[in-house]
Amino acid sequence: MSRIGLKPIDIPEKVDVSVDNTNTVTVKGPNGELSQQIPAMFKIEQEGNVMHVVRPDDEKKTRSMHGLYRTLIANMLEGVTTGYTKKMHIEGSGYRAQKQGKTLVMNLGFSHQVQMADPDGITTEVPDDRTIIVKGADKQQVGNYAANIRKWRLPEPYKGKGILYEGEQVRRKEGKTGK
Repeated sequence: MSRIGLKPIDIPEKVDVSVDNTNTVTVKGPNGELSQQIPAMFKIEQEGNVMHVVRPDDEKKTRSMHGLYRTLIANMLEGVTTGYTKKMHIEGSGYRAQKQGKTLVMNLGFSHQVQMADPDGITTEVPDDRTIIVKGADKQQVGNYAANIRKWRLPEPYKGKGILYEGEQVRRKEGKTGK
């Protein structure tokens, strides 16, 4: 039994939720519009400001997907109301970032600057030259874009240099000790 799948989904005010005949859930709110295709076997029931995802049977596959689709819908509702953010810090001498229009420009120790254009629905902020904040309504898009930024310089264990998520601890190694 999926405990997460059985939880009701509360719909906040200022959010419009619609389900069409192809079982596509569309959520519109102050931060944008998101949609998610749900398999036809699941039914979406809406009563006032509460939604339920109902599964047809207790087979293993439907039980495993029940909580997933309930969580995806709940994440869409949170995304269009409050949004998602990922905060990252740049560690290392000479490493820095800046914003030029809709492009994130980073100096990461390469012979060239790394330039990344913000995708649709995602915004980046650079409050100082060592901090990057990625914001957006879609949780998956925010996480993927933050991971793509981080891929340019993964944190290394000897000096701790690289791009780290906020609160991330790098396990440091000692290095060569000599004779």
